[in-house]
Amino acid sequence: MRRRSMAVIGTVLMLGVAAAGCGNGSGSGGKDSDKPIVVGSTLSLTGAFAATGQIHKIAGEEFVDRLNAAGGLLGRKVEWKVVDDQSDQAKVSQLYERLISQDKVDLILGPYATPNILSAMAVAQRHGYVMPQHSAVLAPQLTYDCQFPAWSISPTPNSFIPNQLFDALASLPTPPKTVAVLTSQSGSAAFVSDGFGNDKSGALSIAKERGLDVVADVHYPPTTTDWAPIAAQVRDANPDLIINNGLGVDAANLLQAMAQLNYRPKQMFGLFPAPGPLLELGDEAEGMLSVSMFEPNKPTLDKLGPEATEITTEFTKRATEAKLPYTVFETQAAASWNAWQILTDAVTDTGGTDQREMCDSLHSKGADTTFSGHLTFDPKVQNFWPTTQSIKQIQKGDWVTVWPADKAAAQLQGPRS
Repeated sequence: MRRRSMAVIGTVLMLGVAAAGCGNGSGSGGKDSDKPIVVGSTLSLTGAFAATGQIHKIAGEEFVDRLNAAGGLLGRKVEWKVVDDQSDQAKVSQLYERLISQDKVDLILGPYATPNILSAMAVAQRHGYVMPQHSAVLAPQLTYDCQFPAWSISPTPNSFIPNQLFDALASLPTPPKTVAVLTSQSGSAAFVSDGFGNDKSGALSIAKERGLDVVADVHYPPTTTDWAPIAAQVRDANPDLIINNGLGVDAANLLQAMAQLNYRPKQMFGLFPAPGPLLELGDEAEGMLSVSMFEPNKPTLDKLGPEATEITTEFTKRATEAKLPYTVFETQAAASWNAWQILTDAVTDTGGTDQREMCDSLHSKGADTTFSGHLTFDPKVQNFWPTTQSIKQIQKGDWVTVWPADKAAAQLQGPRS
C-alpha cells in the first residue's frame, strides 16, 4: 500500500520533490516552476446528463482546493479547466482536441457517460495522454492502455452486474419470476443488457438462464422524452421486477410516467441513475435498487478514518450551496475522487507530467485512493481493478447499502405489495 494523505503529499512536494521528465511539452521544473499545472476536461453541465455532471464538478472542485491547500503538485498550483460538453457526444472530441492542441493543458480527465468517454479516449490516445475516467464500463471498447477506470465493475460488467443483482434478489423470501428489461441504447447501458460483440451475456440472457421470464424487452434512444408508451407496455406486462439499464434521470422519468398511469412497479432496479431525482419522488421511488461503489455509512467512514469524513462533509456543504437535489457524497462523487487521485498519484510518482512515464507508473505501481483503497491496473483487462461494487436501495427516503451481506448497512427489502 502507498496510501498518503493529502497533507503528507503537500508537505513533501513543497520541499521540492523532483521536477523531471516532460511529455508533450509539459514539464515540471525550470522556468515553468511558477506556472500552474493545468488539468483539462469536459463535463455534462447542461443537457441530459447534467444531474450527474454537476456531482463530478463539485467533487473535482473540492479535490483541487484541497490539493492546492496542501501545496499543489510538484510545488505548483493546480488549475482545472472544465468545459461544458452539453451532454452531446458529438462535441466531446472537438473540445478535448482544443484542450490539448490549443490550450496546451498538462493533464486531462475523462468526461461523464460512456459515449462521451469513448470520444474523449480517442483524442487522448491520438495525443498519448493519460486519461483517468469516472464511469465507463464498456470494457471491450476501452482498448487504450492509458485510460484508467476510476469505477470498476469487474472486467466483464455485462455479466457481473446482472448476476450480482439476481443473487441479491434470490435471497428474498419471494424472488422475482418475471422481469421487464428497459434499455437505453447508449454505451454501457446497452452493454449490460445485451453484451457486446461475440459476448452476448447480459441482463436479458442471464435472466433467462436463471429461470426468469422476460415479459418485456424495450430498447429506447437516449434522447427519449415521451416515456408514456414504455410505461404502458410495462404496466400491461406487470413484471415482478423492472430492470432499467439507463442513465441520469431515465429511472425517475419512468417512475413518473408509470405513476401517471396509476401503476406502481413491484420492484425496480436502475443501472446508473442520478441519485437525487429519484429521492425527490418520495414514496414513488421507495425500494428502488441501484449499483453503488461507495455510500458514506458511518461504519464505513469510521473504518476509512477522519480524512474521508472531512471530504464527505465538505462535499455535502458545497452540494447544498449549489442546490443539488441530493447532497450526499456517494458513488459518482467517489468515482470522481478516485479519478483525480489516479491522476495525481501518477504525477507524484514520476515527478513530472510526462504522459508515457505516468502511464507506465500506474501499470507498475497502481494508485492509492481514499475510498477504494489501493488500485492495480492491468491493460490485459482494460485496467479494470477488482470490483468493490455493492447494491443499494432507497429505504425510508435514503440510499443504503443492502448487498452483499458483509457490506450491508440495512437488510434488502422485497417487492411492494
